[in-house]
Amino acid sequence: QVQLLESGGGLVQAGGSLLLSCAVSGGTFRSYTMAWFRQAPGKERDFVSAVSWKGGDSTYYADSVKGRCTISRDNAKNTVYLTMNSLKPEDTAVYYCAASLRATWTPQQHEYNYWGQGTQVTVSS
Repeated sequence: QVQLLESGGGLVQAGGSLLLSCAVSGGTFRSYTMAWFRQAPGKERDFVSAVSWKGGDSTYYADSVKGRCTISRDNAKNTVYLTMNSLKPEDTAVYYCAASLRATWTPQQHEYNYWGQGTQVTVSS
């Protein structure tokens, strides 16, 4: 059984930084495309970033976080990270980690097979 466990969320002031982690157990981590999504209060869950396992760990970012966030993966630790800098109040959301059996990234939620429970990120102004 594949399980994803996010950590690293919390309360931070605008302009601050956070490092989110997602540890994956079960399955074959190096064969998963990994992604982060987020859901703000009263809104739908949106794509944030993804890293493929094929093609040299290619990455992709939503326009809303491009230049401020970096996704990375450590296959030896079965962990994917999301470094978030210059945080804004509008980044406040529950952040979810997801794993896909696809070889390349996709922003489509239905393409992701496994999901974590989420970690809360709150950015104060």
